[in-house]
Amino acid sequence: MKREDIRICVLRVGGTNCDAETQRSFEEIGVHAEIIHANLVAKRRSMLDYDALLFPGGFSYGDYVRAGAIWAKWLVARLGKDLQVFANEGRPILGICNGFQVLVEAGLLPAFDGITSYPEAALATNDPPGYDCRWINLRQENRGKCIFTRTIRKGNVIRVPVAHGEGRFIFATEKERQHLDRLLENDQLVFRYCFRDGEYANGAFPANPNGSFFDIAGICDPNGTVFGLMPHPERAFYWWQQPNWALTEEMSGFGDGKLIFESLVNYIEKRG
Repeated sequence: MKREDIRICVLRVGGTNCDAETQRSFEEIGVHAEIIHANLVAKRRSMLDYDALLFPGGFSYGDYVRAGAIWAKWLVARLGKDLQVFANEGRPILGICNGFQVLVEAGLLPAFDGITSYPEAALATNDPPGYDCRWINLRQENRGKCIFTRTIRKGNVIRVPVAHGEGRFIFATEKERQHLDRLLENDQLVFRYCFRDGEYANGAFPANPNGSFFDIAGICDPNGTVFGLMPHPERAFYWWQQPNWALTEEMSGFGDGKLIFESLVNYIEKRG
C-alpha cells in the first residue's frame, strides 16, 4: 500500500485531548489521519474503512468510575463486533495514555487468550499519588513481535513525556507472577521505565513515575498489533518539543516519538 493511501482513524469523545497532535504526527509522515467522534463511527461510518485505529490521551468522560472505564464499556456495547473484526484482521490499534486505559478496560490488552469481557489488568492511581507530568526514559524490551517498535532496537532507550494521574500498571496480586511470565514468554512486554543509561527503574520515583509493576510502561497483545503505552509519543515527535532543545547543537528535526508512528506506518505499507 502506498503511504498516501493509508487512512488512520483518531477517535475522540468528551474529555479526550492530544487528538490534534496525534493527527499532525501522522500527517507529518505522509499519511491521512482523520479525527472522528466515536458517535459518528457508530452511526454513520465504519471503522473497517480505516487501516489503523488510534485512541488518544485525555480524560474520556471525566475518567469517572475508573480511568477509561466508561469509554471502554461504550465501545464494547456500540462497536464491539467491528472492534473485534478490526483486531482479528491484524489492523493496528494504538492506545496512548487514556487510550491505553481504554484498551485494558475493554479487554483488548493484554488479551492473553483473545479479547476478554473483563479487564485482566488495570491502570491504577499513581504511587506516589497525584497527576505527574514529566519527561521519562523508556527501555525497548520487545524482541520483534510488536509492530509499533520495529524501528527501535531492543535495549535502546527513548525519551518521551508522561502526563497522567492513573498510570500504575498492575495485575491482580494472586496472578501477578503468572501474568508477568506470560507477558515475557509471549513477547508482549514492550516498554519499561528506566534511567537514562538504560538501567531499570525498579520502582524508583521519578524514573518510574507511577509505581507500575515491573516498571511496565507499555504492552502489546499476542499478535503485536494492539499496543498501549502510558507516555505520549505525539508530544515527543519534533526536536523542539524536547525540554533541552535549546542546548542541542545538532537537530535531527524529530524526537523519539516519531519512531513509534513510523513503525506503524511501515507495517501498514508492507501489509498492503
